[in-house]
Amino acid sequence: MKPTDYLERILTARVYDVAFESPLEFAPNLSARIGNRLLLKREDMQLVFSFKLRGAYNKMAMLPAKALRRGVIAASAGNHAQGVALAAQKLGCRAVIVMPVTTPRIKIEAVAARGARVVLYGDSYSDADLHARKLSRARRLALIHPYDDPDVIAGQGTIGMEILRQHPGPIDAVFVAVGGGGLIGGIAAYVKRLRPEVRVIGVQPTDSDAMARSLKAGRRVTLAHVGLFADGVAVKRVGAETFRLARRYVDGMILVDTDEICAAIKDVFEDTRSILEPAGALAIAGAKAWVERTGAKGKTLVAIACGANTNFDRLRFVAERAEVGEHREAVLAVTIPERRGSFRRFCTVLGGRNITEFNYRMVDAEAAHIFVGVGVRGREETARIVRTLRRARFETLDLSDDDVAKEHMRHMVGGHSALARNELLYRFEFPERPGALMKFLSAMNPTWNISLFHYRNHGADYGSILVGIQVPRKEMGQFRRFLGRLGYPHADESGNPAYRLFLG
Repeated sequence: MKPTDYLERILTARVYDVAFESPLEFAPNLSARIGNRLLLKREDMQLVFSFKLRGAYNKMAMLPAKALRRGVIAASAGNHAQGVALAAQKLGCRAVIVMPVTTPRIKIEAVAARGARVVLYGDSYSDADLHARKLSRARRLALIHPYDDPDVIAGQGTIGMEILRQHPGPIDAVFVAVGGGGLIGGIAAYVKRLRPEVRVIGVQPTDSDAMARSLKAGRRVTLAHVGLFADGVAVKRVGAETFRLARRYVDGMILVDTDEICAAIKDVFEDTRSILEPAGALAIAGAKAWVERTGAKGKTLVAIACGANTNFDRLRFVAERAEVGEHREAVLAVTIPERRGSFRRFCTVLGGRNITEFNYRMVDAEAAHIFVGVGVRGREETARIVRTLRRARFETLDLSDDDVAKEHMRHMVGGHSALARNELLYRFEFPERPGALMKFLSAMNPTWNISLFHYRNHGADYGSILVGIQVPRKEMGQFRRFLGRLGYPHADESGNPAYRLFLG
C-alpha cells in the first residue's frame, strides 16, 4: 500500500460518528522537570477511555451490510474490545469479544455492559486471537483485527492528523505506545507524509518488546512470553502491515520498565488529575526516558495518553513503585551488628534524610538485617548513601532495581525469633515530619532493645509504625511513663493473633 493511500484513508475515515477530537494539552509540571515542552494527546478522554474506538468503528463502518447482519468478532486485551462493542451498538449488529483471562475486570465489565458477548481464553492477546479466528470461521463472523488492518490503522491515524492540525508549530518528536503497531503505524504514515522532519518514536515495556526486536532483526519476531502489567500492549507478534509501516516510517524504539511506567502514571495524575492505565502511560514514560538518555533540552514533544482503563486496586502497586521509577526512593538492605545502639547509630549515619520505609527483625546474636527505603533525588544520591553506609562499616546492598525485593521481599521481612524474649508489640502513630523517628528513639530507655520495626510512608499526615521492644518485667512502670512522655497515639498489639502466628 502506498503512503498516499493511507493519507486518503485517514482523511476520509469515519471515526467522528463515535470519537471526538481529543485535546492536546500542555503538561506544565512534567515539562518543567524534564526541561522540554511536553504535550499530551488525551485519548484517555474518549467515550471508551482509549483511542481504540477510532479504528474499530472505521473498520466496521466499511463492512458490507450483509457482513454486519451476521455479526462481528474480535480478540482484545480490553480497549479494542470496548471500541468494537461500542461500534456494534452504534451500527446495530451483534459482537463477540475474545479476551485473555488476564484482562482487568473493569475492561471485561465495560465490554459486557455494551451488549457484547465476552469469551475469556488464553493468557495473552495472541492466545485470544487464535481462538477468535477459529470462532470467526466456524460462525461466519467478520473478524475485526485490533491493529493489522488498513481500515483500523487509518482510524488510529486520525490522531496524527489532529496533532498536526492542533499544533502547526514545530514538533521535535511524537511518542507512541506500541503493542501490535496499529496506532504508531497510522500516526507515522500521516505525520511522515506531511511533516517528515518530525521524529516518530515507539515505546514498549522491556518485557513486551516484540516491535523493537522485530525492527532490530529486520523480520517479525515472536516472543515466547509477554509481561502483563501493561496488558494493553501485551502482544507476542506484531502485525505484518504494521511492521511494514514501522520499518518505513518509525525513527526509533525506546524501552521502559514497570517502575518507569508507574512514575509516568503519577506524573500525568499530578498534571491532569487523571489516572492512566499502564499502557496508556507508556508514551509519557518513553518521552521521559528519551530525554534522560539523549540529554535533549528545549524541545517540543508530544506523547499519546492512549488509555485509562485500569482496575482501582492496581493503584496500590502503582503508588508503591512510582517513587522508585522516578528514582526518588532508594531501596536498601543493610546489615547492622546486633548490639545496643547500632540501630540508633545507623539512623545517625543516614542523617536527616526522609526514611520512607523501615523493616527490621533481630535474626541472631551477631547481626540484624534491615530493609529500608530512603527518599532521594536521583541515582547519584543513592550511590552516595551506599558509600556512606559502607564507610560506617554497615554492609549495604542496593535493591532499587531488584524486582523481587521491591515486589515481594519488602512485605515479607520478619519471622519468629527465639531471641525476642520479653517482647512487647506496640503500634504508634506519629506526625510525618523530619525528626519524628529520632524523637521516638531518643525518648526510649537505651537499655531496651528494639527487636522488630516496620514503617511505611503512605503520604498521609500521620505515619504508622509497628515496634517490638524488649522490656524487662520489672521496668514496665518506666515503660508506661515513656509512653506518656512520648505523646504519640499508641496501642498494645502484643496479643494480636497475626503477630502471635507469624512473628511472636
